[in-house]
Amino acid sequence: MKKVNIGEMALDVPIIQGGMGVGISLGNLAGHVALNGGMGVISTAHPGYRADDFEKNPLEVNRRELANEIKKAKEIAKGKGMVAINAMVAITDYAALVEVAVKNKIDAIISGAGLPLNLPSFVKGTKVKIAPIVSSGKAAKLICKTWDRKFKVVPDFVVIEGSEAGGHLGFHKEDVLNKTTAKLTDIFKEVKETIQPFIDKYQREIPIFVAGGIYDSKDIQDYLDLGVDGVQMATRFICTDECDADIKYKQAFINAKKEDIEIVKSPVGMPGRAIMTKLTEKLRNDEKITVKRCYNCLIPCDVKTTPYCISGALINAAKGNLDEGLVFSGSNGYRNNKIVSVKALMEELKRGLK
Repeated sequence: MKKVNIGEMALDVPIIQGGMGVGISLGNLAGHVALNGGMGVISTAHPGYRADDFEKNPLEVNRRELANEIKKAKEIAKGKGMVAINAMVAITDYAALVEVAVKNKIDAIISGAGLPLNLPSFVKGTKVKIAPIVSSGKAAKLICKTWDRKFKVVPDFVVIEGSEAGGHLGFHKEDVLNKTTAKLTDIFKEVKETIQPFIDKYQREIPIFVAGGIYDSKDIQDYLDLGVDGVQMATRFICTDECDADIKYKQAFINAKKEDIEIVKSPVGMPGRAIMTKLTEKLRNDEKITVKRCYNCLIPCDVKTTPYCISGALINAAKGNLDEGLVFSGSNGYRNNKIVSVKALMEELKRGLK
């Protein structure tokens, strides 16, 4: 297999384990993915949710625990692969958490849920790699033009997320439901053409990873054959021993059928893909879930009008309280049928790759 070079660093396996919050991909999962040659990703969505003092001061605790999770992942990885964070632009503590990651020598920052137009300012003078998550050539062009003009840099790599991904999706709900979104292969070609002028200008490669609905080695090879440098996979890593979620969360995937995975409402106005639970059934019936505690987490969210607290729902799920939880899933989540080690999964995914 050809390595994926990202600056002076490299991935032996062309796989990024996608960031999953709250608490699904923390230091343990990310560290083991890196140990096995991929890029392990820690989610910055409430990494401190398990701490005893989280409810008292979630913002401060999240910063402290993010540092601890990065340290844990680095220790597990033993210098192999890469350890990254996924930082959502839409969270109120975005800048502070990115700064914590840089201070703790994270290898890379992957940023989406908004346009990370100022991300280069946080890593200036460091070796930290930066990558936007995009769902169109238009978004890629805006980010590259802004980074070029304001900071004289380009992305170290790019992640394209298609409409088959889990969690929040960068598409209109109607387009996802009616399946009128562009195919991932078409978006890849569009983004590739968009960033080529910047590759030429800076005389450096910008690897492209694609995400959304990628499940097995055949899927990976199909995209590699198209010229993609690598893939990002998230849902596939949930049913691993090392995944940081509760066993009941993992079991929800093993028990799920294809029809159990649907598009759900989100308080921030974006569609999301998740496994149906009692909470999502209530939302489907337009019931409002009382917000018991506001975590001041998302910029677009208004506690007075929100149909439910997404942080509370994700925390419940991560802890195994599925009835009151939100279980994000990619379109192929129902295909997870057993719990395996990260090592075994990575070996399986590598098999058959050229």
